[in-house]
Amino acid sequence: MHVILDLCIVPLGVGVSVSAYVVTCERIIQERGLSHHLHAYGTNIEGEWDDVMACVKACHEAVHAQGAPRITSTIKLGTRTDRTQSMQDKVSSVEAKL
Repeated sequence: MHVILDLCIVPLGVGVSVSAYVVTCERIIQERGLSHHLHAYGTNIEGEWDDVMACVKACHEAVHAQGAPRITSTIKLGTRTDRTQSMQDKVSSVEAKL
C-alpha cells in the first residue's frame, strides 16, 4: 500500500539545536531512495507502507545511537485506494485552484 507520511522527530535531552539529528534522518531517507520533501517542521515521505515505516524505525534507531536518550515523534499519514496520488499531485491540485 502506498502512503504519504509527514514525520517530525524530536530528540529530547540533547540541547536546543536538533539539526544534526535532522541531517541523520535525511541521509537515511535518501539512502533508502524514498521520495521526500524536507520542510521547516518535519519531512514528507512517500512510498510503500513497509518501506516508509522501516525508514521511520531506522531514523529512531539512528537518533538514539547519536545519544538522544528519548525521542518524541509526530506522524500524520494518508493512504488512498481509489487512485494513485503523489505528494506533488496534492500540492499541484491546490496550486491550480489558487
